[in-house]
Amino acid sequence: MGRTARIERSTSESRVLVEIDLDGTGRTDISTSVPFYDHMLTALGKHSLIDLTVKATGDTHIDAHHTVEDTAIVLGQALKQALGDKAGISRYGDATVPLDEALALAVVDVSGRPYLVHEGEPAGQEYHLIGGHFTGSLTRHVLESLAHHAGICLHVRVLAGRDPHHIVEAQFKALARALRAAVALDPRVEGVPSTKGAL
Repeated sequence: MGRTARIERSTSESRVLVEIDLDGTGRTDISTSVPFYDHMLTALGKHSLIDLTVKATGDTHIDAHHTVEDTAIVLGQALKQALGDKAGISRYGDATVPLDEALALAVVDVSGRPYLVHEGEPAGQEYHLIGGHFTGSLTRHVLESLAHHAGICLHVRVLAGRDPHHIVEAQFKALARALRAAVALDPRVEGVPSTKGAL
């Protein structure tokens, strides 16, 4: 049975469909009505090698916040479902990824315990409007929603950066590479990689 998931979520603020395949090749089909977010999710799929389909619409005429948050919630839920009992996975992954002057570190533990540590963005990053729709503060919100609903421990740290676009993109790419390592199947792992016997 493949490590796949398909989840739909509808509220008065948004409609979101996410399909993922953890054992894919990084194929993506992304449309959230928030162009910069599309760009980030495309990078997430490409560099994690997770096949990712995201179709989302929402009240972006008011603000992108609801659609961005709800998409991250469903993405986290899909990741959790696709992981199943987590038998045979590597569990941990980390990556440090540059994008020109920006440098970001991401560390993932598929622990079943949601937690986020997010540090290092330069002062004022949260106020930048990137691509006309995506506010810099949404980066942390996406990471927080994803970690919570996927049940993963996630540390993301910006080590360097000046350009707001590069700072966000380096974080998404670092997350992608860390996830790629963490969800990978390791033939040497017997059962669930935990001394407790469950994750």
